[in-house]
Amino acid sequence: MLNDNQPELNEKNTADEMTGKASSEDRIENQNSDGNTENDLVQKLEEEIKKKEKEYEELLDRTQRLAAEYDNFRKRTQKEKEKLYDDAVCDVASKFLGVVDNLERALQAVQDGKENGLRDGVNLVYRQIVDVLEKLSIKPIEAVGKPFDPELHNAVMHVEDESLEENVVAEEFQKGYIYKDEIVIRHSMVKVAN
Repeated sequence: MLNDNQPELNEKNTADEMTGKASSEDRIENQNSDGNTENDLVQKLEEEIKKKEKEYEELLDRTQRLAAEYDNFRKRTQKEKEKLYDDAVCDVASKFLGVVDNLERALQAVQDGKENGLRDGVNLVYRQIVDVLEKLSIKPIEAVGKPFDPELHNAVMHVEDESLEENVVAEEFQKGYIYKDEIVIRHSMVKVAN
């Protein structure tokens, strides 16, 4: 019986040993598969980091290019504004050069003793200046007899006048000028009736 029991023990021991071996082999396989999973995960993370670094570099490059383009745009716009201003000044100045010429002629006429020449020269200069202003869309602001408008007129005096309605311009001391009927260049200096 001992002998009969012994093979059973041996079979049980062999089964346990096999189970034990299988368990340790399973553990080794799991470690290898877990190790590969960790390596795969690390590799995937490294690839993701490289991908993000590349995206970052592309975005940084794009941002730097946009900043450079904006800076160039700003400089170009500033130069264009300066050129427009210079062109406008030259255009206006060229319109007044004829006026200067006529004033010089009027002064020369005074030196030559021609008094009628001075009067005619001053009238010519005045007409020329008015013409230049009209070409520039600048015209005088009508004031006398018109209702007082603080957008157009600057009241420097008030007067009691029964013949005029209240808040009507009675007298103009200095003409005002307006550009394109919108922008006041200089307000009319006026006396207003109360």
